[in-house]
Amino acid sequence: MVVGVCTLALQIPGSHSLKDKRRVVKSIVTRVGNKFNVSIAEVDAHDAWQSAVLGIACVSNDASHAHRLLTKVVEMIANSHFAAHVADYQIEML
Repeated sequence: MVVGVCTLALQIPGSHSLKDKRRVVKSIVTRVGNKFNVSIAEVDAHDAWQSAVLGIACVSNDASHAHRLLTKVVEMIANSHFAAHVADYQIEML
């Protein structure tokens, strides 16, 4: 069993309050969770208005499959019309 974990840092330049940030983060979490069947949640920078850190996890029997899946998640977030930009990400296998 392989657990793939991705830590994704987002910049949300149009956010002027925590309410704006929550709207953007919730939209991303809902869409990614439904489309890719992965676990995703905000894990850091809870009080920052214009940044968020998401944790994304998946379980697989193949490390390359887990890596491909997490890469597709990052690409979907980066290429979608969310009000957030991917600042950095890291993928690791456990």
